[in-house]
Amino acid sequence: MKEHTVTGGGGIELHVEERGNADGRPILFIHGYTQSRRSWTKQLESTLADDFRLVAMDNRGHGQSEKPESAYAESELWADDVQRVIETLELDRPVLVGWSYGGLIISDYLEKYGDEQIAGINLVGAISKNGTDDAMAVIGEEFVELIPGFESTDAEESVNALETFVERCVHGELLPEDRYFMLGYNAVVPPHVREGLHSRTLTHDEDLRAIEKPVLITHGEADTIVLPAAAEEHAELIGTAETSFYPEVGHSPFWEEPERFNRELREFAAGLEGETMT
Repeated sequence: MKEHTVTGGGGIELHVEERGNADGRPILFIHGYTQSRRSWTKQLESTLADDFRLVAMDNRGHGQSEKPESAYAESELWADDVQRVIETLELDRPVLVGWSYGGLIISDYLEKYGDEQIAGINLVGAISKNGTDDAMAVIGEEFVELIPGFESTDAEESVNALETFVERCVHGELLPEDRYFMLGYNAVVPPHVREGLHSRTLTHDEDLRAIEKPVLITHGEADTIVLPAAAEEHAELIGTAETSFYPEVGHSPFWEEPERFNRELREFAAGLEGETMT
């Protein structure tokens, strides 16, 4: 494992972890709201590492990345974070994998940089808009009702909301060790960061329509955080998209069904190998 510090948009320091085959196709994992790079443990520690260069970033405000008071509103900053990771680590035509809010970050990236420098995209339980009626139409009530707790500076209220959120991110029951593992990296995200993320108002429909590279849309059929309707909307917007729905799986297909998820990601990324890598 290698660890990197990358200077992202606006000078924010981002923590990035790298594993796998240094000569393989890069896959850049971008986690969701109040999560961390550790969300991708079952990918980073899988046989994907035999063939691919696996890179996972802590988004600004999360994990071991910097957590400024106010640096979350502008799409350009999020886009620059992704671009700086690609440039600094010299990722050659990576596949971008974005979970939940990570789909919004990828959409921010597409708005500024387009898809010329990437090979493909995997949207996982993803959103691409925020703060509008259309955006809220695909967000489950099981998430919305937790927002006051996410923003609370009262420790007990905050932890209770996060623990409930962690449990709702899967369809079945988490093992106790997994629940507290996830709760730990959720809890290190300050309330002001969570508030900054969900207070944004934007849509990226036109940026998704402009995608020319292959896109895989992965979504749990039992997702109550980001409803499956979001995946259906993305499939309609993106002409190059293929969809993969997981029955009896919630918001975290990569954690709940890692064997299938890793197999499909491998097939998707390997199918891009025919393209010339610069």
